[in-house]
Amino acid sequence: MLFFLLLLALVSPTASLSRRTNATTIYEVLSDYGLPMGLFPKGVKDFGLAHDGSFWVHLDEACNAKFENELHYERNVSGHLSCGMIDALTGLQAQDLFLWLEVMSIRVDVPTTGLIYFDVGAAFKRFPLSLFETPPECVAVRSNQHHAPSQTWELHLSGIFCDDEDCDEVVFGGCIDAVNPGNRFFLVIKWVYVEDGMMC
Repeated sequence: MLFFLLLLALVSPTASLSRRTNATTIYEVLSDYGLPMGLFPKGVKDFGLAHDGSFWVHLDEACNAKFENELHYERNVSGHLSCGMIDALTGLQAQDLFLWLEVMSIRVDVPTTGLIYFDVGAAFKRFPLSLFETPPECVAVRSNQHHAPSQTWELHLSGIFCDDEDCDEVVFGGCIDAVNPGNRFFLVIKWVYVEDGMMC
């Protein structure tokens, strides 16, 4: 009896993490986990699923798919599946204006509210679940082709500088470059003294 209880204690945590599925496609796997089939593009044939919910998907080439926003899929996407959620996600980016943001997790409400949430680090992006009902067409791109070009803004700041004799207006200008190497967004600020205007 003691042996049986000990065996049950060892087995039950693993059993609670696993989810049995007879799915033969990644789309059926998503459906079994309560997720929409359109989270991955059409034509995915190569995928793997472990007993603990860890999975990987291999695409023939990196590609972009259009929903309400655009999503970029690297050739290899991986993560962890649980009921209504994918977390520990790698290989997927979402476009927001001119930025590409890493998608860290995706979840739906259970029971459903008709919404799906993408965690992009700083915030959750919310979309209608209906956008992801069917696998989308995906346009092949080179892995760095989807990155937005850098953006530059020019700033001018003015102030009054006074010494012992008089006061003068001093103007400083700033060039702010938004660059996006490897899907990481940086602001590069360069300040210069301005006399007759400035060009970034």
